[in-house]
Amino acid sequence: MTSCGKTDVGKRRDSNQDNIFISDSPVGSLPNLYIVADGMGGHAAGDFASRYAIQTVVDFVKKATVRNPISLIRRALIHANRELYVEAEKDAAKGGMGTTMVICVVDGMRLICGNIGDSRLYLINDEIRQITMDHSLVEELIRNGQLERNKGRDHPEKNIITRAMGSRDEAIPDFFEISLSPGDRILLCSDGLSNMVENDELREIVREHEDVQEAVDALIERANYYGGNDNISAIVIATDTDQPG
Repeated sequence: MTSCGKTDVGKRRDSNQDNIFISDSPVGSLPNLYIVADGMGGHAAGDFASRYAIQTVVDFVKKATVRNPISLIRRALIHANRELYVEAEKDAAKGGMGTTMVICVVDGMRLICGNIGDSRLYLINDEIRQITMDHSLVEELIRNGQLERNKGRDHPEKNIITRAMGSRDEAIPDFFEISLSPGDRILLCSDGLSNMVENDELREIVREHEDVQEAVDALIERANYYGGNDNISAIVIATDTDQPG
């Protein structure tokens, strides 16, 4: 397993509220663990929310005795959401804070991922496929047939999130499980990347860089080239089944 991740403040923001976690080696009973979180709620509160949520999830996973990956991740996210909500209730300066989160584990030829909010996971090979589903107003409008997908990127309310960790005392994550094939690569990212770079271009960049660090650097460079309107985070994973070319 080879991976690389990076977070960047972008060109328009004066602070970075994104945070990431990467471990190619086991974390608790999980064989590996990858997380991207995009905080909300003001400069200090947003950064705290994403950092605290990630750390709480990781600590929970390390201590848990649950072996089933989906059950473990679900419990970790629900626990972290509750802890974040309690923190916001205790401190007025953190009121209304929250964070998106996309999290994944690669278990042999199986990918398990979960998400809350609009941070995404893509599977990249000859094509690019968004595995997670955004929890956003725009995505709801698209699913209800009220908005064409190709117009969602420029919608004035594209930043409205319908689910986030910490904003309520109950979190409802979605989970996905897919089979991997030789040559697959995995991209986790915040909306600072996906809102700036089209899917086909994301695929092209990841595929043309065999080295995962070079791929991550190129992704963030491209998002900044197009304006860098938000904080940008990306993790690229090359699995043991990866065969470049």
